[in-house]
Amino acid sequence: MNPLEAIASELVFTDPWQAQAFALAVQLSGRGAFSWGEWASALSAEIAALGPSDGTRYYEAWLAALESLVTSKGLVQPAELTQRRCDWEEAHRSTPHGAPVELQGRRLSRLATAPVD
Repeated sequence: MNPLEAIASELVFTDPWQAQAFALAVQLSGRGAFSWGEWASALSAEIAALGPSDGTRYYEAWLAALESLVTSKGLVQPAELTQRRCDWEEAHRSTPHGAPVELQGRRLSRLATAPVD
């Protein structure tokens, strides 16, 4: 088992987005978008910025670190990231309770489809 598999086997995700953010960070690092050391530094900075915590906001820090890295590396423009966040919030508000939230009719981000150089 490699180190990332070991980490993943110990994590508990309370929401699907947490697992997706984890998988995206692992995938982007594996494709060379950023090193695991860069990831660790970004995540540490975001955790420190949260201040004292009971751990319930860990994946918020994870997502913030991921957003910071992908924008600083030029993988996505800040405006595109902001628009995607607004799209998800709108989709969440307009989805009936209990139904899966989907971004129907929306263009996939190039982050999800483009190869990393």
